[in-house]
Amino acid sequence: MPTANPNPANFANRPHEEVEAIASKGGQASHSHGHSGGGGFASMDPGKQHDIASKGGQASSGSFEPGSEKAREAGQKGGVEIVGSDSVGSGVVMIDG
Repeated sequence: MPTANPNPANFANRPHEEVEAIASKGGQASHSHGHSGGGGFASMDPGKQHDIASKGGQASSGSFEPGSEKAREAGQKGGVEIVGSDSVGSGVVMIDG
């Protein structure tokens, strides 16, 4: 039987019986994490979906206030290559052309 491990979510660190019980649910318990309501946008009332969609991104929390100095600086970085990353897929490379 596995001993205490700092990563208990790893199936290799759980008792075999517990892993079998989880597997027998066939993904039904997947991603629940105690949240209720489930389904997100796709399961919303069509009227509510329409209201949100008609705003066309205006309801986004966004990270910039339109016209702010931070937004201007971020816009000027468009087309700049991100360098210094040694892990594949962790950066975005944009090429001016």
